[in-house]
Amino acid sequence: MARPRSIDPNHLLDAAERVVASHGVPGLTLEAVAAEAGISKASVLYDHGSKRALVQAVLARALQRDTAHNQAAIRAVPAHDSPVIKGRLAAAAQPLPDAFRPVALSLVAAMAGDSSLRGPFQEHQREVIEAVATTSQQPRGAMLAYLALEGLKLLEALDYHRWPGEQRDQLLRDIAWLVEQVPPD
Repeated sequence: MARPRSIDPNHLLDAAERVVASHGVPGLTLEAVAAEAGISKASVLYDHGSKRALVQAVLARALQRDTAHNQAAIRAVPAHDSPVIKGRLAAAAQPLPDAFRPVALSLVAAMAGDSSLRGPFQEHQREVIEAVATTSQQPRGAMLAYLALEGLKLLEALDYHRWPGEQRDQLLRDIAWLVEQVPPD
C-alpha cells in the first residue's frame, strides 16, 4: 500500500522557487529545498527523485502558470479579432512579478546549460507561433507583433532593461498596432 500524500506539491515547488531565487539553480539541492519547505530530504526525494526532476517540475509549473495567464486573456478576445496575439498582448500588460524575476533568470540559465530542459518551451513556442499565424487577420503583422512582444518580455525577464510604466504601456500599444499591419513584400 502506498503511503498517503501529506505534502502539498505547490508548497514544495514554492520552496524550490525560493531557493532558486536566493541561490540560483546551482544552489538548488534536495537538502536546501527540504529545509526551506520544513520537510525531510526523503520527502523531496520521494516526490521528485532528483535535482534534475525538481528543476523540471519548477520549469513545468512556470510554463503552466504562464500558459494559464495567457489563455485567460486570449479567451476574452473575440475569435474573429486575432485572439491569440491580442490576448497575449493583453496578458503582457502585467509584467513579470518582481519576486519571480530572479527565478526566471536562473531557470533560463539552467535551460541554456541543458538543452533537454528546453524541449517543453520549444514545443510551446511552436504551438503559440502556429496559433498566432492561423488565428490572425493579418498573419505577417501579427507575427511581427509577437516577435516584438516576446523581445520586450525577454529583455525584462533577463533583467536587461525595465521600462517605466507609461513608456511600457506605450510600447505595448505600438506593438498592438503592428497586429493589423500588412508588411510590404
